[in-house]
Amino acid sequence: MNNIDEIQKSLDSKTLRVCVIGIGRIGLPTALSFAKSGLQTIGVDINENLIQNIKSGIFPLKDEPGYEEIFNDVLKKKTFSVTTKIEEAVPNSDLILLSLPTPMDENNVPNYSALTSVGSKLSELLSPNSLVIVESTIEPGFIENEMISLITESNRLHVEENFLIGVCPENANPGEILHDFTNLPRLVGGINANVTKIIKLIYNFVFSVDLVEMPNCKTANAVKLTTNVFRDINIAFVSELALMFEKLGIDTMKVIEAAKQKYNFQPHYPGSGVGGPCLPINSYQLLNSAKRTGVKLNIIEQGRKINEKMPQHVVELTSDAFNECNKSLENSKILILGVSYKPNVKDIQLSPAKEIITEFQNLGTTVYIFDPYFSSEEVFGLKVENSLENIIPQIDGAVLVTGHDDFKKIDLSIFTKMKNPILVDTRGIFDPIVAKKEKLIFRGLGRGDF
Repeated sequence: MNNIDEIQKSLDSKTLRVCVIGIGRIGLPTALSFAKSGLQTIGVDINENLIQNIKSGIFPLKDEPGYEEIFNDVLKKKTFSVTTKIEEAVPNSDLILLSLPTPMDENNVPNYSALTSVGSKLSELLSPNSLVIVESTIEPGFIENEMISLITESNRLHVEENFLIGVCPENANPGEILHDFTNLPRLVGGINANVTKIIKLIYNFVFSVDLVEMPNCKTANAVKLTTNVFRDINIAFVSELALMFEKLGIDTMKVIEAAKQKYNFQPHYPGSGVGGPCLPINSYQLLNSAKRTGVKLNIIEQGRKINEKMPQHVVELTSDAFNECNKSLENSKILILGVSYKPNVKDIQLSPAKEIITEFQNLGTTVYIFDPYFSSEEVFGLKVENSLENIIPQIDGAVLVTGHDDFKKIDLSIFTKMKNPILVDTRGIFDPIVAKKEKLIFRGLGRGDF
């Protein structure tokens, strides 16, 4: 794997053997992409149910358009297989891709245990002259300071001598992964310049996107975190403005739509909070790096605090609407519309809906959920309703938390059938004018007067 000419031959002959460790939201599409290119690819995961479903031909990511067809095709061609046994997959592979989760612990400290555990196993399992590429989002310096030490701890492997390592941070938006994998540039960084070129060569074979060479691994990871934390901060900025605009009687959505006309303005939108496996965690990854290096990242820290208080504001906004009709939240029934952390995906990781639901329950409110992506399933200890029409007459008020496209099609007149016509929109998808015409008691986060 240290010879570019030999690697090109193995790509052309499709004899390069690929192992993807972690086949979740990003790892599975990654593995399918390599298998689609004709390279023999094996996916490894500790989730036995996931592995069994895949072996049975059941595609697990129904909310990722385009991949089920690829999944069926590579299974038919037998270029893709899966296993729970890392000890069988790694020694028989030339290229090891790590697509493992990097969540936070209860103290908002990044948890790299999945990566460190696999790193220690690679120390014993990795075949000499293999290439390891980390796609997981990690702090700058993690490869150089921790991952290499883990892989070399058995003293069997030595970086740049008989194994290589680099990064190509995933760069895809859940729900749009196929589009992003085929359109968005990727960052490439190796332990040295030659490794960077090798990774670029391999990824060029699989993905038809621009590959941006970075001087090293830590710079590539710094770029990935910078782009995501940029979004977290700017969402906090508009959310904070939205809180003020509410009191000034200004519609934040109209402000943003007009501001978009300026060439260098990038629109971000307020909401009930920022969730998911990326933005909140990425901010804390940089804050963790800052703590280690003795630096203070005030803007990122304040941005996190603002985004984390938005669920509480949703409860306050709802309480205000209930007060208008002289009704208490206690002993009332509230319907939460959407529990996913973002629109059009089946994913509740760090979703603000969880905190909103908990806050309502603490106030003595009975909470119901309607989300088309989780119909009849249990989420946050509650069974999701399978029919909006059936539950509406039992409800005192509805709060839209996630802006699924399905909700944009709702005729607002349906909410007049609630016991109290209270509707709270935290994502700006309902028209306040229409809500007013339907005589709804309407609150829109950051909407002001209408």
